[in-house]
Amino acid sequence: MIDYQSTLLARTEVAEGTMAFQLEKPKHFVFKAGQYIDLTLSDSQPGPSNGLTHTFSIASSPLDEALVVTTRVRNTLFKRAISILPIGSGVRIEGPMGSFGLYKNTARPAIFLAGGIGIAPFLSMLSFATEEKLRHPIVLFYANRYLEDAAFIDELWKLERANPRFRFVPILTRTDKNYRGWKGETGHISPDMLLTHVRILRGAIYYIAGPPTMVAAARRTLSEVGVDEDDVRTEEFAGY
Repeated sequence: MIDYQSTLLARTEVAEGTMAFQLEKPKHFVFKAGQYIDLTLSDSQPGPSNGLTHTFSIASSPLDEALVVTTRVRNTLFKRAISILPIGSGVRIEGPMGSFGLYKNTARPAIFLAGGIGIAPFLSMLSFATEEKLRHPIVLFYANRYLEDAAFIDELWKLERANPRFRFVPILTRTDKNYRGWKGETGHISPDMLLTHVRILRGAIYYIAGPPTMVAAARRTLSEVGVDEDDVRTEEFAGY
């Protein structure tokens, strides 16, 4: 695995309690949409944060000039350190890694099931598919507790408008249908919800990314509707 030197370029709040970090893309660093990296605060301020490493899915497209990773801001040593890391600080990247990417067969629809920060690899895939005008039919189910928790939701609406083959289904799990005129789905991903938006469930490839409990629940739901286990791809964000 190759190590690359990089620099923290910017830090942005993309939802309540969620930060995105823009990193310089190292020369010759090439990745596929959906892959991940290990990020090490190798050249940070002296102290206990030096050398801390965390795994991140890349949220940006391979065609973008910079790399974007995102995380919930939690009270861990790494999260505290990167939240206050001065812009311009050096970091180290190892990767890319993983095979959680869009398959090549455009005849089979892609159904994305995302929970919370699990949206990161899907944002990368959707951005790349839109930019390259890939012919995959894609439906994204994106579940968050509240609207304020939904990272990158404006970018996802823009991608739906730009890509006629992409349909966006946002879901709020702890909000009722009367919330501020909410027109999306509410509750958890269920067989009925899937059937409402995906008329033929068999034959598609399903991708699931999110907290382990969400991934497990989504797998059970797909099993209930008869989706073949071989047609399911997963990425768990343990400790995200």
